[in-house]
Amino acid sequence: MQLRCDVHTHTLYSRHAYSTILENVHAAKEAGLELLGSTDHFSSMLYPEYENIRHYQYLCVSHTWPKEIDGVRLLQGCEVDIVDLDGHLFGYDIPIAKNIDGDFYNDKKTLSLYERVTRKMDYVIASVHKHSFADSATPLECTKLYLEALRNKKVLILGHIGRSGLPFEIDPVLLAAKEAHKLIEINEHSMDSGNHCIDRCRAIAVRCAELSIPISVSSDAHFALRIGQLDKVKKLLSEIHFPEELIATRSKDSFLSAMKDAGL
Repeated sequence: MQLRCDVHTHTLYSRHAYSTILENVHAAKEAGLELLGSTDHFSSMLYPEYENIRHYQYLCVSHTWPKEIDGVRLLQGCEVDIVDLDGHLFGYDIPIAKNIDGDFYNDKKTLSLYERVTRKMDYVIASVHKHSFADSATPLECTKLYLEALRNKKVLILGHIGRSGLPFEIDPVLLAAKEAHKLIEINEHSMDSGNHCIDRCRAIAVRCAELSIPISVSSDAHFALRIGQLDKVKKLLSEIHFPEELIATRSKDSFLSAMKDAGL
């Protein structure tokens, strides 16, 4: 099984990751990848005063990076937190009218922090990290939050749903992703989170195969040397005979095609 993309990766900006974007690109080239997606965290875990647009300059201008470095296609995105049972994404309720200089934006609009940060990105991964908001939630409520997150037009991937710890109903989420031409992620980092998590990821992958739901396979690397290292996920997918044509990250062309199908 040849997987030529890694579209969920982190740089130093995420604060608990350890490599620069150039180190990640070079690692991707060494791993034989055709495409790298850089998706640093966009959430309240980064800064105590998270309402300040200045904290997110790195993300706001990542669209200015070269589109290709050393033969590796480079995409700019982020991994944004789902923050409540309504499926809202981090920054949705923080109005931003002024830029990092303190001047009003040229468009004279007051947009949300989420809109300001992501509007020029290639795609967004929506994930649950801090899940205390759902501690007493029912499976139906947890299902709803993923369905609502999928409605956001920038969201291309639901991140590590097998590791979220939420008791959601699998089929409705997978079928909604399929209808919206979006991807379900099975990532390498989840394989290190214990047998319960692996079993959950396996069950999700099996249903994706049965329902013909496209998936995204990525490392969730927080260190350059883990870019493109996907052996554990490959082993899981091989064991269940997962159809390679349903893996959107199998090649650069297949991933860019998946983005186009999703309207990105």
